[in-house]
Amino acid sequence: MSQRSKEPTMSWSAEARLNELGIVLPDVSAPQGAYTNCVQVGSLLFVAGKGPSDPHTAGKLGREHTTADGMALARDVGLEVLAVVREFLGSLDRVTRVVRVQAFVNATEDYAEHHLVLDGLSTLFVDVFGDAGVHTRSVLGAVSLRGGLPIVTECLFEVAG
Repeated sequence: MSQRSKEPTMSWSAEARLNELGIVLPDVSAPQGAYTNCVQVGSLLFVAGKGPSDPHTAGKLGREHTTADGMALARDVGLEVLAVVREFLGSLDRVTRVVRVQAFVNATEDYAEHHLVLDGLSTLFVDVFGDAGVHTRSVLGAVSLRGGLPIVTECLFEVAG
């Protein structure tokens, strides 16, 4: 992804972009353990690890899933994250910046396209938030994830008011 403006466009509306793109966010999933989906500290909103909501997506990249499958799954995870953020904040327009994304990709030992998988989520965030959606990220391969999920990601947002 190329370097973009450091400052987000202030007139951008993430909610309007969702409508323009025809995106309907999924229902928010409940945490799968003794934790909460979000914690806000000052202007930072931490979103707990989320995976695809469809239980039929279990499997490893490089075995059950191709890189293209993984990109689509990562986009679905991004939609799940946006649903959590909207529920917590009341509106995605309160997001002033996507700061960081960290992902774990359940992959075979020889799989090497983890970074391409996460592009599915990163592209979604830029599509929805514009320049404010450009973020830092890291992606790591994992030998296993809860429930056999193919990807789990956690995110950090800067929010207004």
